[in-house]
Parts: sequence; structure tokens; C-alpha cells
Amino acid sequence: MTEPGEVRASDAEREAVVEQLRVASVEGRLSLTELTDRTEAAYTAATHAELALLVQDLPASSAAPAPAPVPAGEGRKRRWFVGIMGDSKRRGKWRIDQELGAVAVMGDVRLDLREAEVRTDTVDIVAVAVMGDVKIIVPDGVIVDIEGVAVMGDKKVDVLEAAPGMNVPVVRVKAYAVMGDVKVVGDARAQPLQRGLSAWREHWRALHGDDWRAVGRQLRAEGRELRRQLRDDRHRGY
Repeated sequence: MTEPGEVRASDAEREAVVEQLRVASVEGRLSLTELTDRTEAAYTAATHAELALLVQDLPASSAAPAPAPVPAGEGRKRRWFVGIMGDSKRRGKWRIDQELGAVAVMGDVRLDLREAEVRTDTVDIVAVAVMGDVKIIVPDGVIVDIEGVAVMGDKKVDVLEAAPGMNVPVVRVKAYAVMGDVKVVGDARAQPLQRGLSAWREHWRALHGDDWRAVGRQLRAEGRELRRQLRDDRHRGY
């Protein structure tokens, strides 16, 4: 007879846990890295017991709090980080509950989002680099959407993104580089973040070791290959 916790998880149950994790992040209970780690583990979970591990330290799922209404005629305030012939850095534990802006003029701005509490569904960043550099560090597994213009400069993304179909955090960057660089890099391309061994992670390793990360890497690789094939098919006119 199958134990209750060993019942196989369905896609709908995985998505319900992912939504519970998203709500917990908006409420400030999880950092961006914790949200990304647990979301990835949720999509690779095989049983109810594995899903339960991911939310055992969180309250029961509830509706996400509605954002406060913006008065007519007022736009959302953006939090700015500016480096003019100098450096501006933000890392460690901090709160993101508004849009961000980064301006580097003959200087450097570095924003490390990995330990931030993200109170919004999407992180929106305007990055301007004029003969300087803006570097944004995110957890591998998020979706990065970058657009903008580079004149005698560069804008690029080096992040191991999630496989298609995963409801993972999104980081949107509008980049403007003039003889400068705007870069978005993942955890694997930056100084590794020291992850604490939380209760859910201890139980998960006891069950599987670190296999779930290998599965996640495989899913991301398959996703990148799928996107490459789709681009090739569009170029061929299929």
C-alpha cells in the first residue's frame, strides 16, 4: 500500500506549490534565490512528500496582497543607484518593492539581486552605462528579458534560464549603453552565493542528494536547445 506522502504529484499540484511560493515571495518570506531554488525543485518533484518539503515553513496559501493604488497623475517611483566616476553597489539582504534604475557614468554600478526580497511579480530595471559598467547578478533559473540600445558598447545576458513553461521569476532590463556595458549574469558566472542548509534542503538531500539540481540543469539545457531549434525554424521559414 502506498504511503500518503509517496503518492505521485500531478502537474496541477506542482503549479499550486509554485503559486504558493510566489505569494510567499511577494509577502517578503523568501529571497529571490530561495524562490528560484524552491520553484525549480517543485517542477522536478515526483511525490506529494517532496512538494510538502518546499512549503513546510510557509503559511497556507492565500491570495497575494493587492498592490496599493497609484494616485491619478503619479507614476511609480523608481529607486536609483548612481555611480559617476565611482562605484555604487547593492548586495546582501534588501527589499525590492519598486522599479529600479542604475546609472554608471565613467563608473560602475553593481546590483546583486540574489538575496533580495522581491515584493513584486517582476523586477523592472532601467540600466544606463556611459563609458561605465552596470552589472546585475541574478540567480540562475530566472527569466531575463533585456532590450535597449548599445552604441560602441555592449548589452548581454549570461544566465542559465529555466526550461520553457516554468512559472519562474522575471527580470526585465531596459539597457542603454554608450561606450559602456550592461551585463546580466547568473550565479554560475559570479562569486558563488553561500546557501544556508535550510530544513527543506536537508530533507531533500537526504532523499535525493543534489540530483534535483542536475535535473534542473538538464531541463534548462533542453529549453535552450528547443529555443535554438525554434529560431532556426523561423529563419528557414517553416
